[in-house]
Amino acid sequence: MTPVSRPDKTPVCSVCIANYNGLKLIDACLQSVLQQQFAGLIEIIVHDDASTDGSAEYIRTNYPSVVLIASKDNAGFCVSNNRMVEAASGEYILLLNNDAELFDDAIARLHAHAQALNEPAILGLPQYDLPTGDLVDVGNTFDLFFNPIPNFDRALPGVGMVIGACLWIPRTLWNDIGGFPAWFGSIAEDVYICTVARLRGHPVQALPISGFRHWGGQSFGGGRILENRLSTKLSRRTISERNKTFVMIMTCPAPLVYILVPVHLSLLLIEGLVLSLVKRSWRLFTEVYWNCLTAQWVERKRLSSMRKSIQENKKIRLTNYLQVFSLLPHKLRLLFKYGVPEVK
Repeated sequence: MTPVSRPDKTPVCSVCIANYNGLKLIDACLQSVLQQQFAGLIEIIVHDDASTDGSAEYIRTNYPSVVLIASKDNAGFCVSNNRMVEAASGEYILLLNNDAELFDDAIARLHAHAQALNEPAILGLPQYDLPTGDLVDVGNTFDLFFNPIPNFDRALPGVGMVIGACLWIPRTLWNDIGGFPAWFGSIAEDVYICTVARLRGHPVQALPISGFRHWGGQSFGGGRILENRLSTKLSRRTISERNKTFVMIMTCPAPLVYILVPVHLSLLLIEGLVLSLVKRSWRLFTEVYWNCLTAQWVERKRLSSMRKSIQENKKIRLTNYLQVFSLLPHKLRLLFKYGVPEVK
C-alpha cells in the first residue's frame, strides 16, 4: 500500500474516493471535485483497491495532485475508506463513490451547513440518478428492520442515514465512532455509522439543496428498478441482509432489541423459504437467508462486545431514536409496487 503526493497546506475538506476498476468513471468523479466553487483547500485522496484496469497508473499520471493509496490487495470498501480517513488532513471528510459526481456547489453547501450547526453532524445531499436525472432520495429513513426508505421531504429536519456514496462527516466524529467496521466488507456501513452517530446525540441530516449524481447499484449490481421491477444480485442480497442484521443487533436500544431481533430473524426465514419456492432456487435460501442466520452466530462475541460499547455511549432517548423509523416494513411496500424481486 503506497500513498503518494500531498498538498502543502492544511485542507478544509478531504474528499476520499474508493476506487476499484473505475477507469471509465474516475475522470468524471475527480473533475466534479476539482471544479468545486469553494474558497477553501480541498484534499483529494483515492484508494485504489488493487484494480486490474490500470486505474492507479492513470490517476498517478493524470492527477498528480491527488493523494493516491495503491493497495496491493483487494481490501474492500470499508477498509479502503478507513485507510483514506487515517491518511486525511482535512477537518471534514467527504466520502465519495467513484461512480458519483458532485454538483459544483456541493462542498460549499455542506461546509456552510456544518459551520452553522456548530456541532458534529453527518450530512448528505440530494441524490440524483445519473442516467435519468431523477431524484433518488434526500437521505433515507428506516423501517424497524433497518431497511432504508428513500426520503423525498426536503424539509425533514433529520434522517436515519445518508448514503455512503456521498457522506460528509467531521474527522473527529469519524475517529470517535471508529470508522466503518472493517469486517463488514461493504454494504450497510453507512447505516451503521449514521445510526451510531444518532445514538450518540449527533444530527444526521440531508441538505435540501445542491446534490450529486450517482450510478446507483453499479458496484454490487443491486438496489435498482429496471423495467418496473426490483432487480438485485445474489451476492449483494447476501451481504445486505447479513450486515443490516449486524447493525440491528449492535445498535437497537433495549428493550426494543429483544422484540425486534427474534421477529426479524423469523421473518427472514419465512421470506427465504417463500422466495426460494417461488424462484425454485434452494441456493437463494442457503446463500442469503441461512447465511444471514449463521453469520449472527459466528460473530456473536464481536456483536456482543460492540453492542455493549455502543449502548454504553448512547445519549438519545428511545422516542427520539424512533423518529426516523416507520412501522410498515419497506419490503412490503416494494412487493406491492414491483412484485417479487428479481435475484440474479
